[in-house]
Amino acid sequence: MIVSVPISPSASLPLEQSLLPETAEVAPSGHLIIGGCDVVDLAEEFGTPLFIYDEEHLRARCREAVAAFGEGVAYATKAFLCKAMAQLVHEEGMHLDVASEGELHAALDAGVPASSLKLHGNNKSEGELRYALDIGINQIVIDSHDEIDRLAKLVGPSRRAHVLLRVTPGVSAHTHEYIQTGQEDSKFGLSIASGEAANALGRLSGTEHIEIDGIHAHIGSQVFDVSSLAKAAEVLAKFFVPLGLRELCVGGGLGIAYLNGEVAPSITQWADAVHEALAKDGVSDDVLITAEPGRAIVAQAAITVYRVGTIKHLEGIRTYVAVDGGMSDNPRPVLYGAGYEAFDPAQTLSARPQEVRIVGKHCESGDVIIPEALIPEGIAVGDLLATPVTGAYGYSMASTYNRVPRPPVVFVAKGKARLVLRRETKEDLTSLDVEDS
Repeated sequence: MIVSVPISPSASLPLEQSLLPETAEVAPSGHLIIGGCDVVDLAEEFGTPLFIYDEEHLRARCREAVAAFGEGVAYATKAFLCKAMAQLVHEEGMHLDVASEGELHAALDAGVPASSLKLHGNNKSEGELRYALDIGINQIVIDSHDEIDRLAKLVGPSRRAHVLLRVTPGVSAHTHEYIQTGQEDSKFGLSIASGEAANALGRLSGTEHIEIDGIHAHIGSQVFDVSSLAKAAEVLAKFFVPLGLRELCVGGGLGIAYLNGEVAPSITQWADAVHEALAKDGVSDDVLITAEPGRAIVAQAAITVYRVGTIKHLEGIRTYVAVDGGMSDNPRPVLYGAGYEAFDPAQTLSARPQEVRIVGKHCESGDVIIPEALIPEGIAVGDLLATPVTGAYGYSMASTYNRVPRPPVVFVAKGKARLVLRRETKEDLTSLDVEDS
């Protein structure tokens, strides 16, 4: 049993339901229901750790993105990708932004046509570019002069390339430095201010069989202030308008609320701010304005469910609650201090008066999921704990550190759960080993 730590009454409030997926509701028993499915039952059926995605939430955010930005808006697959996700996004009318040959293959394997795909990456190999051209990809986002050299060797009369040039607008987003990408000191894009972007455009326009569709920029991730995104749009507009190109992509990066009390703008609010800024600076109505939301599509669609395995109280210091996952299924807290809430899906609306440190099962002192978590009173070994808003950059950044298998993923809708990614097995973990001949 956990020893109480005094906490202010306001701090011990239940989890705000706005952090839960769109179809979430609470049964009279206190159990959390998502997509018509009881989360406690799902944990019993599929085991823990377990990612649970609300399919209707995913579809609703895709539809909002299409309504807000229109034709060509692309889902940033790095946030979360599997075949079922790629199929869902395509069904809802979004394109897919892929950032590697592996993501490209996954999208194609899911049946998404090459005409709906856009290839990103700051260091695309010649092989990746060749693969993209061979399958007739819709667009390649150019990120460097070296990439122009590689592409120029591969194109020809039967291998034309449609490209966007990724530029650096010189706008620093108010977010963690590891997820800032729009400032001058960045590995991404070519600087507008230094003239490198203009030089690259000159090279591209002078290369036969390469067609420049437009300009692309992205200033960072988890951006809450739409004025930062609007400011980047203003800088882009001044560079873009004289070029007479047909497409301007404003990237992604919209922030999402992860904690009680946080409020984030909607995709619609982001789109409105960007469109207003671009119109003020002379971008005409016939220009195709596209975007690449990722986190905003999937983050709040999912929760991760764990089971408590060990509770260790250190008198006068803190209480540790260890669960059966950790940094292998959610490295974001370790990488850049991302914050999360915790709750018991068997008593969803309960107050959370106990302050503990929720840690994983990995052989690392830094394997911390929530440093100062608030949880319900009386949580014991064998109980469930869940973290909401884990749909983005959880599974997609998961590892098998300590040879811990990656969790399964289920999509829930209309009272049914479908397994879209099975749990890894011990045999999977040794499947790449080469036996001695």
